[in-house]
Amino acid sequence: MSHAFFTLGEIVTELGGDLIGSPEVSVFKIAGLNQADEQSLSFLSSSRYASQLTTCRAACVIVSPQYREIAVARGPTILCPDPYLYFARLTQWWSRKTRPPSPVGIHPSAMVHSLALIGEGVFIGPLAVIEAGAVLGDGVFVGAQSYVGPLAHLGARTRLAPRVVIHEGCSLGADCIVHSGAVIGADGFGFASKRSEQQPGWEKIEQLGSVRIGDEVEIGANTCIDRGSLGDTVIEQGVKLDNLIQIAHNVRIGAYTAMAGCVGIAGSAEIGAHCTVGGGAVILGHLQLADHVHISAASVVTRSILKPGQYSGIFPIDNNLSWEKN
Repeated sequence: MSHAFFTLGEIVTELGGDLIGSPEVSVFKIAGLNQADEQSLSFLSSSRYASQLTTCRAACVIVSPQYREIAVARGPTILCPDPYLYFARLTQWWSRKTRPPSPVGIHPSAMVHSLALIGEGVFIGPLAVIEAGAVLGDGVFVGAQSYVGPLAHLGARTRLAPRVVIHEGCSLGADCIVHSGAVIGADGFGFASKRSEQQPGWEKIEQLGSVRIGDEVEIGANTCIDRGSLGDTVIEQGVKLDNLIQIAHNVRIGAYTAMAGCVGIAGSAEIGAHCTVGGGAVILGHLQLADHVHISAASVVTRSILKPGQYSGIFPIDNNLSWEKN
């Protein structure tokens, strides 16, 4: 990260908010309330940390109007309705200003098929592979050793970190981010039992569908999204998936839903829009969750949930005999 600094006046001009204090005050970094020093810009996003305001050494703090008096008593303050949202936008702006620009071009070691369609301003990193019929929109970034399969489609400005796999025919919209180790479009888990004592085993069901992902989706490291068995697995616009999530075949996830690490979604489940799923939760197959359903961490969803709200299914850990009795 660059050692650049910005004045409070620059920040408020770009991001809004009401500045109380000198616009010439400079800040060199963003920090939490208890880690901030005299060169930092900090923020208060929860009443749980309000007591830290009086001892915080930050050059400036971002707070909501209810904390105006306490914040102003300690020094320069930016007032806004939602400090956490302001902080998120500040990190994006700070990143754009301080990180070096993305490179453009195709590394000599990359393998790009002559029938791939490559847009303007694209970067394809070392040892990456782009197969025949793949389409990369303008400004796409493909990290080192990533793979984009035949007829796959990456929308404008979508970014693949190193070692991402996008299988045949899968599509991502514009402005997506896919982190390292993610695999999109691997086969779903589909097998038919032979049910024969003479020839026991499983018969593979070929997965003939694909994966369709909307704009502005972020997919965490080592997350897997399986292709559909017949129809497609669908991830709608603005969905945010953490690391190590498993999305099985033919799942549909509605717009702006977010899931924390290690969530598992079984096949053909339908998750509504604006839902949240806590870390380690499991949603069984063929179930439906309505819009605005929120699942607590480590819950196991065994039935459809058709009304918005917060749902929890966490059984406290116990010795096995007591657990079985309960």
